Amino acid sequence: MPKKVAVSQLRVGMYLQGLEGSWLDHPFWRTKFLIRSEEQLQKLRDSGVGECWIDLAKGEDVATGLAEAAPAQAEGEAELVTADVEAEATAGAGTPSLPLAAPAEALAGDAANPPTLDASQTIAPAEPAAPAPPEPPAKAEFSEELERAAGIRERAGEVVAALLELASQGMPLDAEQCLPVLKEVSESIARNPGALLALMRLKRHDEYRSMHAVAVSVLMVSLARELTLDDQACVNAGLAGLLLDVGKATLPDELVNKPGALSDDEWAVMKTHPQRGHALLKQSAGVTPEALDVCLRHHERVDGSGYPDGLAGAKISELARMSAICDVYDALTSNRPYKHPWDPAEAIAYMASCKGPFDPAIFSAFVRCLGIYPTGSLVRLQSERLAVVLEQNPGAMSEPVVRVFFCTKTKQRISPARLDLASSGHEDYIVGRESAANWPVGNTEALWSHGYAAKILGAGALAGRATLSGTIRP
Repeated sequence: MPKKVAVSQLRVGMYLQGLEGSWLDHPFWRTKFLIRSEEQLQKLRDSGVGECWIDLAKGEDVATGLAEAAPAQAEGEAELVTADVEAEATAGAGTPSLPLAAPAEALAGDAANPPTLDASQTIAPAEPAAPAPPEPPAKAEFSEELERAAGIRERAGEVVAALLELASQGMPLDAEQCLPVLKEVSESIARNPGALLALMRLKRHDEYRSMHAVAVSVLMVSLARELTLDDQACVNAGLAGLLLDVGKATLPDELVNKPGALSDDEWAVMKTHPQRGHALLKQSAGVTPEALDVCLRHHERVDGSGYPDGLAGAKISELARMSAICDVYDALTSNRPYKHPWDPAEAIAYMASCKGPFDPAIFSAFVRCLGIYPTGSLVRLQSERLAVVLEQNPGAMSEPVVRVFFCTKTKQRISPARLDLASSGHEDYIVGRESAANWPVGNTEALWSHGYAAKILGAGALAGRATLSGTIRP
């Protein structure tokens, strides 16, 4: 039975059923768990949320105090909301159970009375064994994979730039040129999913057109893997991401790269790029039906607010719904001629606050890919220090690895220090996102990128961050 209580009344042994307000307002992802420790209680009290719901059928009441909940009832329920995002969005996609091997005696039969075959029985020839699946790439450390990811980024950008050059001339494309680099992308994500995802956020505004396609492709492959799509579906997703914006190559550069707001007439022209790209891809070689669909439908929205046809819900394919999320996230976090990039955590929070346009289950999987605080995010810790997120901790989304570098009390930089928030031995934790515009922190990309920010953006280049305002272009 649910009961509404003040957060200050929570005690160990109570079962939290929900918090008042959005998850954006507190450092939790799931809001249903048994409270087992004072640390959990402290995080709840520090969250700033005033009221919550408890379930009396699964835990203690306010009146009954601190009695421990029954072990059977508590089993598996004590996780922080962000500490362990369960696969609710992919329910039903669990691993199928395998049959147990038959006992050796049953296989051998009765040695004293061996089975016999009559003349009508034949023995079917044994089918050849299926080839063993290829070994998955070995796991790699973030810094190690970042070096390989930089090469993949460069090669993929060259492939896409060549395709877009052909598209700008109205010439058909050969999509099979993309397959080798898509294989590299998939292998990089398998080795370390965070490295290439983080690196693709670094773009100069003059390379946005080609690198946006590469970034969306990387996001699509990672999201497809999170949704447990098969290998071919992951390839289809990556190819669709690479080709989704080819229609913009047929538009004038001064329109696509205009630094100011677009007029109504310019908007009308800009919004023709899905149909333009679809028509071009229909004439091209090696283009899959999935890539054609995503090119035409990546601006459709599940609430019917998109274009070109205002489709809604299940009328939009899964890949197109995935592409809508990946496309918007990369656009928000990229350097553009008319805006600075948003902090990745701000982009995630903004998209989560947009009720209606994005498929909730797919968006949940997307956040699991990147984390609530993706690499490069600026966060504030309970210790009144600012930190930049370095890497994600699988299964502990609110507790990434960070680098602390700034004291909010003194408003001064401090000696940078790496801190794994999921490790024991410290009491620090994230209390929320921060905007770099509020603090004299300068460029923070160097704190996580191992020098690649300077290499990609140029020496001294500032990847400034915008506030949550302005128009998102199609």
